[in-house]
Amino acid sequence: MMKHSTGMTKRNLLKLAGSSLLLSACGKQTDKVAGIQNVTKIEYGDECRLCGMLISNFPGPKGQLFERGYDQNMKFCSTRDMFAYWLDPEHSHNIQSAFVHDMAVTPWDLADGDRYINARTAIYVVGHNRRGALGPTLASFSDEAAARVFSDQFGGRLHLFDQLNLALVSSMMS
Repeated sequence: MMKHSTGMTKRNLLKLAGSSLLLSACGKQTDKVAGIQNVTKIEYGDECRLCGMLISNFPGPKGQLFERGYDQNMKFCSTRDMFAYWLDPEHSHNIQSAFVHDMAVTPWDLADGDRYINARTAIYVVGHNRRGALGPTLASFSDEAAARVFSDQFGGRLHLFDQLNLALVSSMMS
């Protein structure tokens, strides 16, 4: 078999070209998935994926999840309901991306806009005295300083995403 000056055979060059095409196709699939996973504004009539309540009827931060196998985003009437769904072992391994309202820029009583942040990088205030859908919820912030101001005013403790678990969220429901 003839070798090029780089020491690669024609067969190796063909393998490399094939791999490049595969990687290129994978990148396009990733772009396609990322393009589909856009958060949307809460519309009148949107129902919470967990409890079925009309989302726009409640104050406080809302959440949206994208789960493998679903083309549409799943909307939740509160961050508490979103985390109850997400942290359930039946669903947790399938969640691709998640978004919550940034309560530093979203009015508590009108949290139906499109000011969302990545739920995995948000800072949460848990145990505050503000009410969301059907009671306690996790106040979500993109900025730790804003979360601290909220906590100073309304109580609660700051948590990172990695500190949230199903037991904590479940304790908020009782």
